[in-house]
Amino acid sequence: MSDLPRKAVTRTAKLAALPLGFAGRATWGLGKRIGGKSAELVGRELQQRTAEQLFKVLGELKGGAMKFGQAMSVFESALPEEVAGPYRAALTKLQEAAPPMPTRTVHSVLAERLGEDWHDLFLEFEDKPAAAASIGQVHRAVWHDGREVAVKVQYPGAGEALLSDLNQLSRFARLLGPLIPGMDIKPLIAELRDRVSEELDYALEAQAQRAHAEEFADDPDVLVPAVVHQCEQVLVTEWIDGIPLSEVITDGTQEQRDRAGQLLARFLFSGPSRTGLLHADPHPGNFRLLPDDPEDAEDAESSGGKGGWRLGVLDFGTVDRLPGGLPPTIGDSLRMTLDGDAEAVYDLLREEGFVKESIELDPDAVLDYLLPIIEPAQADEFTFTRGWMRSQAARIADPRSPAHQLGKQLNLPPAYLLIHRVTLSTIGVLCQLGATVRLRDELEEWLPGFALAEDDTLTEEDSAAGA
Repeated sequence: MSDLPRKAVTRTAKLAALPLGFAGRATWGLGKRIGGKSAELVGRELQQRTAEQLFKVLGELKGGAMKFGQAMSVFESALPEEVAGPYRAALTKLQEAAPPMPTRTVHSVLAERLGEDWHDLFLEFEDKPAAAASIGQVHRAVWHDGREVAVKVQYPGAGEALLSDLNQLSRFARLLGPLIPGMDIKPLIAELRDRVSEELDYALEAQAQRAHAEEFADDPDVLVPAVVHQCEQVLVTEWIDGIPLSEVITDGTQEQRDRAGQLLARFLFSGPSRTGLLHADPHPGNFRLLPDDPEDAEDAESSGGKGGWRLGVLDFGTVDRLPGGLPPTIGDSLRMTLDGDAEAVYDLLREEGFVKESIELDPDAVLDYLLPIIEPAQADEFTFTRGWMRSQAARIADPRSPAHQLGKQLNLPPAYLLIHRVTLSTIGVLCQLGATVRLRDELEEWLPGFALAEDDTLTEEDSAAGA
């Protein structure tokens, strides 16, 4: 394919063709039905064609269009199954692959950023990309000291393309909204746009990755590759092999699914506590499942997946900086909700701005709204399924339901926007995995306020017993 399209008019025209294409295929579908085909058959053909065009346009444009597609792909669990099927294959492709940029462009960027003798820095360099993402692509290589490395090269004009795409996508967010019931697409696009400058800055990404690599250096469960070299538009990190999470989702054993889900939850909640940073791009393309001993993957699987697999984490371009870890308000409100303390939960939500001063709600109704959402934290272990995710989405999306009416009156303070998106995205991946996870264990160990409240309760009980 040609270089990343940079002219705003070109990209705008391609993106504008998406809603027009949706409308055109609806007309085509009507014609087919008039011709005698069943509504169900026509509907499936229509959805498949729409999914194919969605991937084609988003994948070709890369930039913000592809970033949006990746963000959407983790929510496909919320779609009704009859709609999810045709979209699933197209959207999940965005998690691992996209049309590559030409070799001449890659070499040009490397020569400009690493010097004309850039080849001397590598013992080997594979021109064919190993992976392609929204603002850059990754090449496998061998560094001059013999280490296998991943070389991430940023697309020329990626920043301009990213902003242009997200501005254009926000104009027809309403048309895309029905793809994910219960989710407001516009704030998602706005939040992605706010993160553009950080994601384009490979120095910031290297800094975040180094912090994680150092903290998790001896961790038995999580592996973060070390940063080898960084300069503008180029980031070189150690290479890690492993099974992409997207492949675990489609073909993994139940043991692999459960282990991947447990480690994903562990990383989500432990990362901020240990590094002061929240990895904020949890789509399956950024994770690998790898055996403890790379030479003996079969033994890892035969051990039941309980201790034989680690989670490899990639791409630290988008992080939320949380110096004190996740806000204790989250743990406090979650514990109070589990305890059924409606008044305390309501008071805390008002204090933090989740309920605006001008709004009056029934505390018991708020509790009823929250309890189904936090069901995974109530049991010792919980099996995340697409069906559960769809039921939650449908409950909140149905205009006739009390949950929908109450949800519209709640507010999401800016400080919690990214945390909220990351949590929802991670739950979406857990549902894609169909993983059984001991979520409560991770919350008790890593979520500030959650275990503290429990400890306080135990202390009071112990004191009473002692008295």
